[in-house]
Amino acid sequence: MTSEQTPGTTYVVVDGENIDATLGASILDGRPAPEQRPRWERLLDFAQRRYAQPTKGLFFLNASNGYLPMSFVQALLAIGYQPIPLSGGPGEKVVDIGIQRTLEAIASRSGDVLLASHDADFLPQVDTLLDGTRRVGLFAFREFVSSQYTPLRERGLEVFDLEDDVKAFNVVLPRVRIISLSDFDPLRYL
Repeated sequence: MTSEQTPGTTYVVVDGENIDATLGASILDGRPAPEQRPRWERLLDFAQRRYAQPTKGLFFLNASNGYLPMSFVQALLAIGYQPIPLSGGPGEKVVDIGIQRTLEAIASRSGDVLLASHDADFLPQVDTLLDGTRRVGLFAFREFVSSQYTPLRERGLEVFDLEDDVKAFNVVLPRVRIISLSDFDPLRYL
């Protein structure tokens, strides 16, 4: 966005299943406890501060089993997300398809996009969004972002680490990753 453009909207599109699965399987080696889950409102807050414009949070849920976790849906609504519970046939990746369609729809409008996912299934849509007229980023655990996104970083794709940049957690996660010496805090390991 150039300085002559007026602020628009930042769409925060959340693939909660992907973030939860990565957190549980790759970082915690088990189901996250409530205190180990992201504080989803911090993604909206980060987007608002980073891009200095209103945010629209879209949180995709798989409701194919006919179950809607109402307490979670109510919490999402209370913090400013629009829950999007999708259902489909057995084995159908309803959340991925819903997000792909949403990113395609955003491409025909103005607005910046922050996608919370590590999944390369969105690569074609993210590539299209990087048209030079908008800011596009990923919210993720940096070390688990699909390497297929690497060439898009040269075209402006930003990657914001959920723990380090967004501060989406109230606890320190047991991650093993490369740490810049300037960011190294030995007290974290003592």
